[in-house]
Order: sequence, then structure tokens, then C-alpha cells
Amino acid sequence: MSEAPDITADPSAAIGPGRLVLVVGPSGAGKDTLLRLAKAACVDDENIVFPRRVITREASASEDNEEVSAGTFRDALARNEFAMHWEAHGHCYALPRAIDDDIRAGRTVVVNVSRTVIAASRRCYAEIVVVCVTAPPNVLAERLAMRGRGSDGRIEHRLHRTVEDAAAAPDVTIVNTASAEYHARQLVRIIKGEKWDD
Repeated sequence: MSEAPDITADPSAAIGPGRLVLVVGPSGAGKDTLLRLAKAACVDDENIVFPRRVITREASASEDNEEVSAGTFRDALARNEFAMHWEAHGHCYALPRAIDDDIRAGRTVVVNVSRTVIAASRRCYAEIVVVCVTAPPNVLAERLAMRGRGSDGRIEHRLHRTVEDAAAAPDVTIVNTASAEYHARQLVRIIKGEKWDD
């Protein structure tokens, strides 16, 4: 499987009317922390969904993912159970097809994805909002070193990973250097379609 994403929705009809909020950014930016706080803030809103990703690497305390073996992942892929899937850092990632049902029902689906899926997502879904969570390189390096997750590859390689695609440009950028609570409030406003000031 290559690092190129695959989105298996019918490209002849963009999926809507709900919104798909794609949270992207470099390793160490703090995406999972902000998503965890945003999910807690939206827990009473049934129209906002934070689906679990399916991943072929060991789960961590900071993420709410479904860990599966490579064989289980391949079997699910063959059964067409994923709305989209991609590979990064030597691991396979996917989102369940149920997100399409949520979006068709008018809900907002919020997911942490690879930047490589943005262009295809823009073609397949009616309303996309891409939120880039980032931080200065020295902050990213420090966070990655503290995380100590060697299965994702060398830190310097992850810091220099880029996606050269104009369609992957974010709609909103959060520079995550202040408190996680502050930036999570920004993310919640974006998820709810509200304006916010940097």
C-alpha cells in the first residue's frame, strides 16, 4: 500500500449536506490533545461526531483509535468498509464508512487525517473545512522527543515531511503554542462554523 490516499466514495455525487472537518498538521503539533478537548466540549451536541480511526499500530493513551493488525486492516479494506484510507510513517490508517452516513444525515464529522487525503476529500464531500494545527519546528521536535514513539520513524524525517499540493492548503491554521484549552476553544468554534480571532 502506498502513501497515496484512497477515498472510495462515489465521485459523481459529492456527499452532503453535513460538513467534514479535516484536522491536519505535522507530528507533534498537538492535534490529538485539541481534538480530545474539543470532543469533550461538544459531547452534548449529537450533530457533531468524532469517529475513531482504524490504525495498524499500537494505540496510545493520547489517541482514541481502534488498533488492528495489518491482516484485519486488509480484510476490512477488501470488504469496502472504509470511507478513506492512507499510509503514513509505515502504518495504515482509515476512517469507517459510517462517516458518510453521518454527513448525509447533516452532521458535522471531525477527523484527524493525513494531509495527503485533502485533495480527494474536496472532490468527494460537499462541504470540507481543513484545519491545520501546527507549531514552530523547535516545539514540534521537543514534543516528539517527549512522546518517544519510535514506531513512527525518526523525528527528523517526520519534521521534514511535506505535501506539495495546492489543494491541500488549509482553510484555517491554529498555531498551537498557547494553552491547549485556548486553542481547543478555537477549534470548537471552527467546528461549529463560528468565527474566531487569532
